[in-house]
Amino acid sequence: MGQKTFDDDQDIIGLRTGDELYFEKVYKKYFAGLTAFASQYISLEDAKSIVQETMLWLWENRTSLNPNLSLKSLLFTIVKNKSLNKITHIETKSRVLQIIEEKYQEQLSDPDFYLEKELIGLYEQALEKLPQEFRKAFEMNRLDGFTHKEIADKLGVSPQTINYRIGQALKILRKELRDYLPLFIICISASDNPYIEHLFDSLFLN
Repeated sequence: MGQKTFDDDQDIIGLRTGDELYFEKVYKKYFAGLTAFASQYISLEDAKSIVQETMLWLWENRTSLNPNLSLKSLLFTIVKNKSLNKITHIETKSRVLQIIEEKYQEQLSDPDFYLEKELIGLYEQALEKLPQEFRKAFEMNRLDGFTHKEIADKLGVSPQTINYRIGQALKILRKELRDYLPLFIICISASDNPYIEHLFDSLFLN
C-alpha cells in the first residue's frame, strides 16, 4: 500500500475540522496538478470542471475522510475516473490510456498513486486478521467459487460449520472495511479493475 506523507496527515486533519482556509490551501495545492493530469485525457475546460467537482466532493465529504488513506491518491483516482467517464468511444479511451501510461510511466508505477492499490492493501490487511479457519472457508467460497457443502466435504466438517465461519469472516471484514465503502464505490464506478469490483461484491453484496 502506498505510503502517506506527513503533509497527507495534516491535510486530512485540517479538512476534517471544517476550516475553510485550510480547504483553500488544499485546493491551491492540488488544483494545477490535477487539472494538468485530467487535461491529458480530456479538454482543458472539462478538466477544470472535473477538478472543481472533485474539490466540491472533498469539502462536502470532509468529515468522513479516513486518515489511513493518502489524500493525493484519493484525489487523483477520482479525477482519473471522472475523466475516463467523459470518454465514451472505446478505441479513443484505449488510445488515451496508452498515451497516459507512456507519458506518466514513472508516476503510474508509484504504489502511492492509485487508490485502488491502497484499497487492495487494506483488504489484504483485513484478511490477515481473520482466524485461519475463517479465512480459508471465506476464500474457498468467494475466490474459488465452492459452495458451502463442497467446502464442508473438502474440509471434513459440517455445512453449518462452514456457514458460521464464512458469516463470521464477513462480519469481521465488513467491520474492518466499513469506513472505506464510499471509496470502493468511487473506484468501481469507472475503474477497469475487475478485482476491485469482485471485492466489493464479495464483501458488501452477498
